[in-house]
Amino acid sequence: MIMSVKGLDFKYPSHQILNNINFSIEKGECLVILGTNGTGKSTLLKCLNRILQPQKGTVFVEKDEVYKLSRIKLAQKIGYVAQSSQFSRTTVFDTVLLGRKPYIKWDVTKKDLNIVNMAMKMLGLEKYSLRYTDELSGGEFQKVLIARALAQEPKVLMLDEPTSNLDLKNQLEVIKTIKKVVKTKQISAIVTMHDLNLAIRFADKFILLKNGEVFAAGGNEVITPKNIESVYSVPVRIEEFKNTPVIIPV
Repeated sequence: MIMSVKGLDFKYPSHQILNNINFSIEKGECLVILGTNGTGKSTLLKCLNRILQPQKGTVFVEKDEVYKLSRIKLAQKIGYVAQSSQFSRTTVFDTVLLGRKPYIKWDVTKKDLNIVNMAMKMLGLEKYSLRYTDELSGGEFQKVLIARALAQEPKVLMLDEPTSNLDLKNQLEVIKTIKKVVKTKQISAIVTMHDLNLAIRFADKFILLKNGEVFAAGGNEVITPKNIESVYSVPVRIEEFKNTPVIIPV
């Protein structure tokens, strides 16, 4: 088991956001968190990554409790890509190199440079190496942020809506790249998504959140018309096309 979450609660002074969240994920697995807007998907990622401090619960990465790790050790364990980030006047290469910051003690090493180049190659960013990030499209910049997270060599990769700014071709490329990295490096990915059909192509496991609680969790068996309608309030049919389930709103 690479990550386990037990009894996690988070609330603001005015209202509860997450209630008794429990799940685990193994090496080589991609987990997608699904649910409507405002149900706590992004908040859950921020609690797992210690951006927010939950009132109750524990989060372990391997044998380490997340809330007891130093910031440097945490960055070596978890790579996080937020839903939106600021553009800055740095080159693509230097932005991805920032992913090596938790490992750099005195100066950048040849190993650091090789890892950065590999991460950029995975996302098809080699030709943008010397471009400034504020010259990129939103989709291109998103791929840079994913490459930066991969350069951290994390045990768990967390991505909040990583395909939201990408066209269809780049959506498929990004999820295929993430899945390939997860399988080959035997790490884990936890991803929030709105696109159910894209999620089915990508995920090994699913968590369906409803009103801040785990409504259903598991593999493809939890992606049923009944569960989807209960969570999204939309009736659907699920058809098979070339051995892939396709969710169709009725």
